[in-house]
Amino acid sequence: MKPGPVSYDYVIVGGGSAGCVLANRLTEDERISVLLLEAGPPDTYPWIHVPIGYGKTMFHPVLNWGFESEPEPNLNGRRIYTPRGRTLGGSSAINGLIQIRGQAEDFDQWETLGAEGWNRQEALRYFIKSERNARGAGPYHGADGPLWVSDINQRHELADAFIAGARDLGIPPTDDFNGPSQEGAGYLQLTTRNGFRCSAAVAYLRPARRRRNLRVVTGAHVLRVLLDGRRAIGVEYRKDGGSTQQVGASREVLLSAGALQSPQLLQLSGIGPADLLSSLGIPVLHDAPGVGENLQDHLLLRFLYKCTKPITTNDDLRTPLKKLQTALRYAMFRKGPMAIGVMIASLITRVMPDATSPDMQIFLSTVSADDRGKKPHAFSGFTMTYYPLRPSSRGSVRIKSPDPMAPPAMVFNYLSTNYDRAIMVAGARLTRRLAATRSFAPYIFEEYRPGSAVETDADIVGAVRDAGTTGFHPVGTCRMGRDERSVVDPRLRVRGVAGLRVIDASVMPTLVSGNTNAGTIMIAEKAADMIREDAAKDNPVTVDRARVAVASAR
Repeated sequence: MKPGPVSYDYVIVGGGSAGCVLANRLTEDERISVLLLEAGPPDTYPWIHVPIGYGKTMFHPVLNWGFESEPEPNLNGRRIYTPRGRTLGGSSAINGLIQIRGQAEDFDQWETLGAEGWNRQEALRYFIKSERNARGAGPYHGADGPLWVSDINQRHELADAFIAGARDLGIPPTDDFNGPSQEGAGYLQLTTRNGFRCSAAVAYLRPARRRRNLRVVTGAHVLRVLLDGRRAIGVEYRKDGGSTQQVGASREVLLSAGALQSPQLLQLSGIGPADLLSSLGIPVLHDAPGVGENLQDHLLLRFLYKCTKPITTNDDLRTPLKKLQTALRYAMFRKGPMAIGVMIASLITRVMPDATSPDMQIFLSTVSADDRGKKPHAFSGFTMTYYPLRPSSRGSVRIKSPDPMAPPAMVFNYLSTNYDRAIMVAGARLTRRLAATRSFAPYIFEEYRPGSAVETDADIVGAVRDAGTTGFHPVGTCRMGRDERSVVDPRLRVRGVAGLRVIDASVMPTLVSGNTNAGTIMIAEKAADMIREDAAKDNPVTVDRARVAVASAR
């Protein structure tokens, strides 16, 4: 098949956190035409927009890709369920709404690893640009950006005890995990506005859709990138219902399908490890062995507690009457757990002896359940979840089939290094010390899981093998850098292929020390500026030739 009669300046693949930013920023220039393709449906499901609603989308068969890893060799062969958003807004439409950017040192490390121009100053500039913080503008926050970031404006007795318990351990309170220092314990900020979720689709795409130079197509599963030699000229996609279409990109194709699917698309298009592609009968258009490698994620363990007081979200949702009261509180006042979800406070500190910056995070959730997104327990309960901020284990994403509709094989390879095993033990011991503090212990009836029988270092590692799971933060599979195995250069252009960029969490050289949504949006904000800068420098003849290439392929 050849590209069809329609061509745009830019074709964006994926309507998630990065794709929505690109669609907004690029169409600010009315001379530029942009097509955004999203495999999932519009974000009209009501529970998307209610903060606690991620319990309804965690396992949704339509709004969630619902990936599973291959059997994880260090987690007793368990397949790890890995949700990813499949709707406008992507994972920002189904995540826990937490706004944590990572440490300034993370971005300096990116630059040290070859990602020139991605240091702390540059990252902060685009974090500020993206943000409309309820606290107003300041040295670390913006007040004019599209993404609303709000404080949790209702205190919770458990969170106050959690923060006081951290103080008992010598960990200072903080009111800003995105300020001059990340270390401390305090309430979180969330991507909400007036009690509603502010996803990337709400923040960036909704206002941009009024522009005539943007077209958004949902239910469009991209199958491959179309190439003319070593230049991307468009994409092929399948619409819901089965029809296959092609569309041209006269300037660039921008892959924003995420850390699991951007490498999958490159491999399906003949860009990837030659031996893998050849084994599946896919013509090798560009041998790029780094595509799909360097997969990283936060591995977490959940500590579940029975609470001595009926003050948890379990209690708010226990009976029909309680549920009605909780719903009315939200409907009338935008208050209660429905307005903030269940993750309300966090602690970030150092646990390893040689750590030069914080290396561990603990979250407090006011609900307990056998699994995230499942029915709360019948007892008063809460959860403390911890994960190391900078894991050293690395995995991969590789296609198993030339069928574009088949999910790729993902192996996170969690817990594969001595460091990762040691720091998981240290995190468990910190969690228990916090639970035993003078301020927090009065709220704990018992440790429900893992339970007091899990005591030695070996026991803790065994508990992680039995129950450790994803922090929902896959990154790194199209790593940016300057070395031969990097997939994109620091301007996010795919090495060896013209007219093609990857712009999403897959380009991160290393995992940020925190949640990944803010970092992904920052990457896309900076990428949009780079795309405009590069287009301004282009020789018009080059662009014209690209358009001729698309036209001649019709």
